[in-house]
Amino acid sequence: MSLKRYPALFVSHGAPTLALETNDTTEFLRRLGGELGKPRAILCVSAHWNTAVPTVSAAEKPETIHDFGGFPEELYRIRYPAQGAPALAASVSALLSEAAIECETSQGRGLDHGAWVPLRLLYPGAEVPVAQLSVQPRLDPAHHFRIGRALTPLLEEGVLLLATGSVTHNLSKISTGGSPPEWARQFDEWLGRKILEGSKEELLEYRRHAPYAQMAHPTDEHLLPLFVALGAGSGKEGVRPGRSLHRDWTLGSLSMAAYSFGPAE
Repeated sequence: MSLKRYPALFVSHGAPTLALETNDTTEFLRRLGGELGKPRAILCVSAHWNTAVPTVSAAEKPETIHDFGGFPEELYRIRYPAQGAPALAASVSALLSEAAIECETSQGRGLDHGAWVPLRLLYPGAEVPVAQLSVQPRLDPAHHFRIGRALTPLLEEGVLLLATGSVTHNLSKISTGGSPPEWARQFDEWLGRKILEGSKEELLEYRRHAPYAQMAHPTDEHLLPLFVALGAGSGKEGVRPGRSLHRDWTLGSLSMAAYSFGPAE
């Protein structure tokens, strides 16, 4: 039986309270899950798991991690009871090793909110097994692109690669509403344009090329998952232009943009 070929996705996950809200982004994610159909398994690359070297979770029953504080009590009662995907974790480790990328395995890591908040909207029944892969904030976008490229074969095997972070992420500049500030809007528009153009070199060197890069990302971790998706969806040669799936804003300056990389067949 042939398996569906999935794209690699990047979605902005916003604040943890997205799990309690109904808005354009939650409706987009619910609709997207239905459009994608159910993959064999999901590999989630979250901005909220930071390690020195790539680490993949092989937990059989990953716990729901509430890695935040000061939010409504209702949020802490949420559980996302998806099964783990140890076989997928083994495949990830093998593919990275073949690409000469060091990889470690965690037997106990659960799903942080960067994973379970969007997953709960995409697949509310938690019926798809999930493994999670960490990012390395001390390493550059090119490193994460290489990780994604090494993982390209997974997309041919019925696996959905779901990278989650934020197109803009400066928590010192969030607000309760209003139009996005100029710095956030310009960075968001630049990034979207370069993704649609398939401008690999400029994207990987975004701190040199993008307007307001330091303001939009004081630290890299919330954009690094995007480069994994970019690499995975690009295949072995060149970089395919990405596709814009969704544009929205929350908390004033947090872009909720989402992109798809690679063809879905």
